[in-house]
Amino acid sequence: MADIDVKLDRLTIHHAELARAMEAGGATNPQGFVKLSKEYAELTPVVESIAALRKAQSEVADLEALMNDSSTDAEMRQMAEQEYKALRARLPEIENRLKLMLLPKDEADERNAILEVRAGTGGEEAALFAADLFRMYQRYAEGHRWKFEVLQYSDTGIGGVKEAQAVISGRGVFARLKFESGVHRVQRVPQTESSGRIHTSAATVAVLPEAEEVDVKIEDKDLRIDVYRSSGPGGQSVNTTDSAVRITHVPTGIVVTQQDEKSQHKNRAKAMKILRARIYEAERERQAAERAASRKNQVGSGDRSERIRTYNFPQTRVTDHRINVTLHKLDRVLEGEALDEIIEALIADDQATKLAEME
Repeated sequence: MADIDVKLDRLTIHHAELARAMEAGGATNPQGFVKLSKEYAELTPVVESIAALRKAQSEVADLEALMNDSSTDAEMRQMAEQEYKALRARLPEIENRLKLMLLPKDEADERNAILEVRAGTGGEEAALFAADLFRMYQRYAEGHRWKFEVLQYSDTGIGGVKEAQAVISGRGVFARLKFESGVHRVQRVPQTESSGRIHTSAATVAVLPEAEEVDVKIEDKDLRIDVYRSSGPGGQSVNTTDSAVRITHVPTGIVVTQQDEKSQHKNRAKAMKILRARIYEAERERQAAERAASRKNQVGSGDRSERIRTYNFPQTRVTDHRINVTLHKLDRVLEGEALDEIIEALIADDQATKLAEME
């Protein structure tokens, strides 16, 4: 407890130092003032929680002293005991709220996200399921009043999608969607199946934090850019000019293709946006792997090969295998309405794991 008290003292002192620095340098250095203001605003609720905790701890100590004082009359002691019990019951909640605030922040949480959905094993049924997932995230974004901009949509011509990508913009997008990366499995009777047998197929989802140019430095010499004519479902040509773009980042081997736009320039810009995000995420994963080398349970590993969720249509259930949560609300989950119930449970589990590591 002594270590945490020292940390809390440092945060309180730093908060006061920030206030003084803002008063002293605001007029002479506007850019520095903005940076200080942001840090001060982020730290203020933490310092307020520290003050609330210390006030409660002080009151508990005062009440203990009052109860143990032989000169305290019976009525006063009874009142002190009631107040003492109430405060002791509230202390864990105050402490837990503060601990959550002190958890290491994922710097990408406030970023926009790039969503990538791909059909996996299962042929056309997998492509139809991938389209269902892409629509689910679009509806979820609309429900949160986020902007959903489709970057690429490679459809099969009969309602399915081989691959689709979108940028989802808004407040805290990545924080809520980062646990969606992995293999999503579906169990249902395909419309084309006359015998009514249940088929199992899959789609993969990747959620990447959007990266700015300042986050990832990409040298022109590290890029190999190929242009070609775009094609539609079944391979038919949909463009008479070489507008499709394939960009290979040679150092990492990451390849991105874009062909949805008629303009080569627009396709290149979209491809670079995705490339930056993939390079940024690859570096984040490398750093996370180093930090979590000793951690066995990591909900947010983002492993694309991990089967994370099953959507069972005959039983109208959705099961997230990482936290053993099952909802019998499949339709509402696919509408984006009940997806938050799973996401909230994943966030809570991740926070509980991190809190346990702080002990």
